[in-house]
Amino acid sequence: MQLYQRVPTGFSSTLIRLPLFLLLFGVFSAMMLVPAIYGGVVRELETARAFLYSAILGLSIFAMIGLAHAGRDPRHGALGPLMSLFSAFVFLPAILAVPFYEGLGTTTFLNAYVEMVSAITTTGATVFEDPERLNGALHLWRALVAWMGGLLMWIAASAILAPLNLGGFEVTARAEPGRTTSHDTSISAPQARVRITKVAAVLVPIYCSLTLLLWVLLAVGGDAGLVAVIHAMSVLATSGISPVGGLTGAESGLTGEMVMFLFMLFALSRLTFSTDTATSDMGGLRADPEFRIGLALVIAVPVVLFARHFIGAVDVNAETDLMGAFRAFWGSAFTVMSFLTTTGFSSANWSDAQSWSGLATPGLLLMGLALIGGGVATTAGGVKLLRVFALYLNGLREMEKLVHPSSVGGGHVMGRRIQKGGAFIAWIFFMLFALTLAVITVALAATGVPFETGLVIAVAGLSTTGPLLDVATSTPISLIDLAGLAKGIFVAAMVLGRLEMLAIIALLTPDLWRG
Repeated sequence: MQLYQRVPTGFSSTLIRLPLFLLLFGVFSAMMLVPAIYGGVVRELETARAFLYSAILGLSIFAMIGLAHAGRDPRHGALGPLMSLFSAFVFLPAILAVPFYEGLGTTTFLNAYVEMVSAITTTGATVFEDPERLNGALHLWRALVAWMGGLLMWIAASAILAPLNLGGFEVTARAEPGRTTSHDTSISAPQARVRITKVAAVLVPIYCSLTLLLWVLLAVGGDAGLVAVIHAMSVLATSGISPVGGLTGAESGLTGEMVMFLFMLFALSRLTFSTDTATSDMGGLRADPEFRIGLALVIAVPVVLFARHFIGAVDVNAETDLMGAFRAFWGSAFTVMSFLTTTGFSSANWSDAQSWSGLATPGLLLMGLALIGGGVATTAGGVKLLRVFALYLNGLREMEKLVHPSSVGGGHVMGRRIQKGGAFIAWIFFMLFALTLAVITVALAATGVPFETGLVIAVAGLSTTGPLLDVATSTPISLIDLAGLAKGIFVAAMVLGRLEMLAIIALLTPDLWRG
């Protein structure tokens, strides 16, 4: 903790004193220049002007508010950054939707807002079913917002959620969710901003380098420049955004999918790219339970699917088609990895598995994988593999006690990461998640959405896996056809899924704001 005790001076000190939400507003305003420049290069001038004017206006407002806040100390306690994170997912998309709305010009502001919430929460659901309705600059902006949202979660996990034992860290911590270990939240606000700065200085180069590497590899594999960069950003952010309607429209083919598969491993465990949190205390990546459980699922589920499809292929005399068998297995393996990490890309060979055997893959399987989700403190959504591991370990221990009632626990090496009572906290989270899922489904049904459709929408929002809307049911679900209230409920589901209910409950605890 000594790393965060020295507060920088000068200009960096002024930036640290600014509210986190204001800093995010300034960063995203500056990022609007990227689609503005791209739109100018490819001669999409109306869209380019919308982003340029919005960037100038946003940066001007940021500069004026920043000057007004210069020298002021933050008023809120340790949960101030957490409140800023919540505001970034709720209010910041309204600002980000302005250039999108003006650049498109043929939609409502509500649709643009839903699109931006979906992007910044890395959900990746889109209101616009036809990708050709959006030009390149708008597609780039969607992917860029999602990419920044993923980076925000990388930084926030270590700098905001971990110190407060939220976001999955409550399973391994020794303090209650929403509290630091010392229960002293009044002295943490200045250090929290310094921590954010230092964590960002370490993680931003890693995040950018990985994205650049994947972009180059996809471009070498045959993808067009825009498609390659958007798919690269979408994989790192687990948003599943594509300007060509998915991987079936990509030119990199099987090679590109294999490269993306490798980069999806970063969403299984934070240990794949960082050791800056308490999740790295035991054994490294090889002993990491999240990584091992994730790999086990990625291997076991495709094997089961392949066996099912092989039996179907025997019935249609296609079992000797070796290339068809390979495409079927690879399509299953890639898609399982994609939905487990809540990315949501379906392999271009995913349909080959069904045509090879004549059997359809149930969408409920993909929904289950998305609900499990990826690793703690990664860009993946879902309930997180660490919580699943805590419940598994607790169940294993209970069965051991049935056989040996006098036995003493704690012998499992990986289980030493789980605090006493960690399984209970994980169970509480599962119950909160299930109740939230039920409430959102009922709320959607009250607006006239069919129950099955409402359930898929709720799962897609809470797991931040928007592509479920296209593959979980026999016919794709159209968000644009939903009523305004239903779209608002979906927005709430995406925010809850990204920030999680325990963090929302922490924000509603008055005594944590004192000091």
